[in-house]
Amino acid sequence: MNKAIILGNLGGEVELKHLAGGTSVAKFSVATSEHGKDGKEAVTWHNIIVWGKPADRCAEHLGKGSKVLVEGKIVNRSYEDKSGVKKYVSEIHTWSNVEFVGARKEREDVQGDRSDLDNIPF
Repeated sequence: MNKAIILGNLGGEVELKHLAGGTSVAKFSVATSEHGKDGKEAVTWHNIIVWGKPADRCAEHLGKGSKVLVEGKIVNRSYEDKSGVKKYVSEIHTWSNVEFVGARKEREDVQGDRSDLDNIPF
């Protein structure tokens, strides 16, 4: 079984792209933290890829600092950079399992009742 569940905060804005066939893809990073035995906080960054309609919702409702719960599978891939050096990347991919734990930081463009933005499971 390949399953990852993380709860953390976005490190930046969501990047949204649309593939030639019309499928939406959202990419963002999430920071998780835990405290070690020495009491120091250790932060780990996770690359998240969301596919389909949930990707559009993520781009619309999430922003830097948003708290999110993501459940997906770990995908490891490699590529060559511009210099020809092989790079390795680990990502968490999901088609549906993203929950908005906290609403986006007080967006100026959102008016009225925001309760529908909180804790939206896909």
